This record gives sequence, structure tokens and C-alpha cells, in this order.
Amino acid sequence: MAEEEKSMVESKEWYLASYAREGVPTSDHLKLRTLHLSLALHSIPHGHVAIQSLFLSIDPYLRSTFTATLDGLCLPQYQLNQVITAFGIGRVKGSKDNKYEEGDIVLIAYSPVAEYFVISSTEIISKVDTESGISLPEYLSSLGVAGFAAWVGIEVVGEAKTGSNVFISAACGAVGIIAGQLAKLKGCRVIGSTGSDQKVRVIKEEFGYDDGFNYNKETDFDAALSKYFPNGIDVYLDNVGGKMLEAVLNHVNKHARIALCGMISDYNKVWREREGPRNLLNMIGKEVRMEGYMVLSYFNRFGDFATEMEGYIKEGKVKSKHQINIGIETFLDCLCSLFSSSNVGKVLVQLHP
Repeated sequence: MAEEEKSMVESKEWYLASYAREGVPTSDHLKLRTLHLSLALHSIPHGHVAIQSLFLSIDPYLRSTFTATLDGLCLPQYQLNQVITAFGIGRVKGSKDNKYEEGDIVLIAYSPVAEYFVISSTEIISKVDTESGISLPEYLSSLGVAGFAAWVGIEVVGEAKTGSNVFISAACGAVGIIAGQLAKLKGCRVIGSTGSDQKVRVIKEEFGYDDGFNYNKETDFDAALSKYFPNGIDVYLDNVGGKMLEAVLNHVNKHARIALCGMISDYNKVWREREGPRNLLNMIGKEVRMEGYMVLSYFNRFGDFATEMEGYIKEGKVKSKHQINIGIETFLDCLCSLFSSSNVGKVLVQLHP
């Protein structure tokens, strides 16, 4: 009994209390609860591991999973009272899978937003090499879903080439920061749009963008793109959608490629209220290819990406910027902050040291 008591932990977790059909989710929709969990080996099912959560990735796509309807991103919807999941990093506290042992640090695809949990080992993407010299937050930013989304958008879907004129919206976000650096490494001219003058300085001075503009100041997007792309746009990585996408379609070159990574301007709106491009006809005459993508569909390329990105990080060719918030209680505020243009770089929640 004493050993059983020692193995019991108190764990807080976030769950869906009511559907958020439009607008930014609030504490009416997502709630925190506490439960008691046994980490004793005999309580772990075969093929499962007990995990202490270390870091959680906060990503905009999560917003589309709380509406109860398959809309836009067409992601599976959470059921009421279901625990929210996210990409995460955890420490193995007990294992019934001989591939993992206590103390291993692992990257998890669908990590419950909880302090402790037990999951099937099939949810583990990989072990983290703690001797690599790469910090744990990098595995959720440049080496995580943000970096992979940037790599797929620039390398695979966008097919950026030396000399390409590349435009990236939400350039100071987790994806945009990495995407800009990858495009520069390929010899492209890279311009980004951001929500403040300070963010324009960040992408230019810290991440090598050739230039950028504040969309809250230069609100005539057509005029802005004429100014920054006098020779047109060859590749556009879209993280915004709406009016910005429409403006881009007026400035694309022949055979331009548009990689649709996300449309954060639309996530909190029902589809009838969303603004879309009225000038899709431009795609025909200029033979433009516009393609949406989900990173999980390219997971067979994750190994290629990880090898390339690890090299860039170790050589100092790619840098990240992290906003780390301490404690599981900060999860909801962190998620909502993604829709306020208040963040620079990758937003993470740290649960345990």
C-alpha cells in the first residue's frame, strides 16, 4: 500500500467543457480539472508508457478542433469532457514497452494537455537525444511541427529556388520565422508581413529577411505588394488568408506557387463571415498553383527534414525564438494569445523543469 501511495500523482488537465463555434475560446469552453493518477508499473497497460509532461506546443490549428463541425481544416473534433491534446515533450516515468525506459525524453504527437498521463507508445514520434546539444524547446519549434510546416511549405509545396521572390505572411510567428530563414538559405529574396514595426525589425535584424511591412500600418495590401515586389511574387507561404491572399493574387508571376499553410484570420469566424479572394481568375492566365497542405500528410519526409534542420541548427544557420510560459494553468491564455498578434516566435508551455 505504501508503494502504491508513492506512485500516485496529482495531475491537472484541460478539457473541452462546451463547444466554441466562433470567436476566441474562453474559460467557458476550456476548463482545468484535477485528477489522481497511478504511475505504478502494474497500472500501466501493455504497450503503454507513463509520462511526465515537460513542454507543450501551442499551435493555431487547435482552434479548429473545438467547434463540433468539420470546417476548414477538417480536423477531428473533440467531444465534450474530452482532454485536449497537443504536440509535446515528456519524460518517461514508467514503461510497458521495451523500446522505452524510465528517464527517456520523448516527442509525442498527441500529448494530453496534462501534467501526467499514460498513453500508447504508438503516440511517441521519437526519443529526444539529450546529448545532441539542441535544447528541448527546439524539438517543438524548428525541429517540431512549426519547423516542419515551414520546410514543407518552402521546400516541397513552394519549390522555392535560387532567385525566387518569396512572400511570407505572419512572418514573425513560429512558422514564418523558420520559413524565412529556409528561403534565404536557398538563395531567395524574402519579404514578410507582420503586425507591428517591432516585428518587422525582428524578422530583418534577427532572422535575415530582406524586408517586411506592418500590415496594421500599410493597410493597402495591393500598394504594399507593389512596393516590395516590383518584379512580382514567385512563392507565397500563406499563414493568414483573407484579404492578404486576395492581394497576393494580383501580384503573382507566371507559374507562381502558393503554399496554404494556415489562415489564422479566419479561424474564429464561421465560414459565411470569412473573406476570400475574388480574383481567382488570375490563377488561370498566370498558371498559378495554389495548394493547401497538412504536415501529417508529409510525415514520410519527416526524417529528411529532421536531418537537414539539425544540421542547420548546429551550424547556426537557423535560429528560433521562444515565448515560454510556466505552468499548465497558462494554456488557455497562451492559445488565445495566438490570435492577438502579441507573440513573437514559438509559444510553449513548460510544465516541469
